[in-house]
Amino acid sequence: MVEKQPVYIMPENVSRTLGKDAQRNNILAAKIVADIVKTTLGPKGMDKMLVDSQGNITVTNDGVTILEEMELDHPAAKMMVEIAKTQESEVGDGTTTAALLAGTFLDYGEKLLDKRIHPTVIVKGYRLAAEKSLTLLQDMSFPVENSHVLKQIAMTAMTGKGAEGDKEVLADLIVRAVDTIASDTIDPEYIKIAKVKGDRIADSELIQGVVLDKERAHGDMPSRIERAQILLTDAALELRNPESEARISVSTPEQLESFVASEERYLKEMTKKIIESGANVVFCQKGIDDVAQYYLAKAGIFASRRVSKSDMEKLTRATGGTVVSTLAELNASQFGEAEMVEEVKHGEQSLTYVRGCKNPQSVTILIRGSSEHVMDEIERALHDGLGDVVAAVRSRKIVAGGGAVEVELARRLREYARTLGGREQLAVDEFARALEIIPETLAENAGLDPIEILTELKKRHEMGEVTAGLNLFTDKVEDCLKAGIIEPLKVKTQAIASASEVATMILRIDDVLISAKQMEKLPPPELD
Repeated sequence: MVEKQPVYIMPENVSRTLGKDAQRNNILAAKIVADIVKTTLGPKGMDKMLVDSQGNITVTNDGVTILEEMELDHPAAKMMVEIAKTQESEVGDGTTTAALLAGTFLDYGEKLLDKRIHPTVIVKGYRLAAEKSLTLLQDMSFPVENSHVLKQIAMTAMTGKGAEGDKEVLADLIVRAVDTIASDTIDPEYIKIAKVKGDRIADSELIQGVVLDKERAHGDMPSRIERAQILLTDAALELRNPESEARISVSTPEQLESFVASEERYLKEMTKKIIESGANVVFCQKGIDDVAQYYLAKAGIFASRRVSKSDMEKLTRATGGTVVSTLAELNASQFGEAEMVEEVKHGEQSLTYVRGCKNPQSVTILIRGSSEHVMDEIERALHDGLGDVVAAVRSRKIVAGGGAVEVELARRLREYARTLGGREQLAVDEFARALEIIPETLAENAGLDPIEILTELKKRHEMGEVTAGLNLFTDKVEDCLKAGIIEPLKVKTQAIASASEVATMILRIDDVLISAKQMEKLPPPELD
């Protein structure tokens, strides 16, 4: 009899999890991630304190910030972080909603697995439910009527963040900023957020131009220029270093003097072109030599160096100028314009303000606050508010908040499920039930009875009150549209699409192969 030998096809440092164990592990990891951010949802959600390996502290209830700052090892958990990042990049808000929905879809999908329903059937049902949800959401949306609605959207997005006490002031800044740069394609990237320590949050302001974290290149330059003619250049105002190694042999002091003089002459000619062009402000993406700084200062020109590429783009949009790559043919048509350019000192921090641009396509919201932690959280709140307002302006569609849209969507999905044959119907039902986690969590985080609230919400929606949701300012179920608790349609469609996609992907996994970077050394065998 031939003895069978084991066949090894993988190295020893690969761990493998199969079948139900693989599914359960992945689902559990995703549920844990959802549970971590669950308590931060809503206006009465709690904050998390995150401390990194260097001891830096972040206090926030922003879903994507929490997930990015956490060090996650499990591959399924990392997939949850990816959907939060997608939600953040696409809309700028709703990251906690997306992560919570994905975890709940998987939780309820696990219950179907326990009933011996095949993952492929669950995946098909979830896909049908997600597609139907996107269609139903369009029918349940309302048009954006005026800027007052946009302000309510911004306030809804910032409620529960550190900015809640001053949300009206900040919401007004957001709407004014979006109105200023409004065009066919609104890009929130052109609304810069700058921070200055000191004063109150309510003292934050909108600058019709750009604020740079830069100072004058030379102390003798004027600190303030009115009726600014601004030259934007990405050409270095300094001597170029040769690409290949070069050596110069100097044998007499006269030769050395001549060489130094030629360098100075070159820089003088370069600055002369700028001075004769009529520009009185220069923003350079590269360096400015000390000699060039001297001549510019002597001519009364304000100059700033090492301006980042992104800030240069914002300056072109704000001032109407173009970035000049060569100084050979300078003319006034290339210059940007502003009422004033000035350097302002805030404690030890120096900022350059470019104010009073005629038709700026880039503006700056200047945040003020008592500490870095406060200003960082205000910045995150502003990003959420900006994302929501821009999404609403782009789609011109809004939905009622406070869990109203989720309860109505769940009700309509249950009606849709009855039209389906086969086991997919069960998956659509669970998908609908998972959507109700949003109003349930909102109530739970506010210290209310989630079962009681959800029961009343379902009852009101069965009676035809499609915008009935949970108003956490009054702790009552009421018409959220009239109460001003509204959200952009895009936040909901993106969250449901992202969450359902990651849930179906994880449900289809039945085999996990993990290669360890380094095998742990086993202890040596004990000798008899």
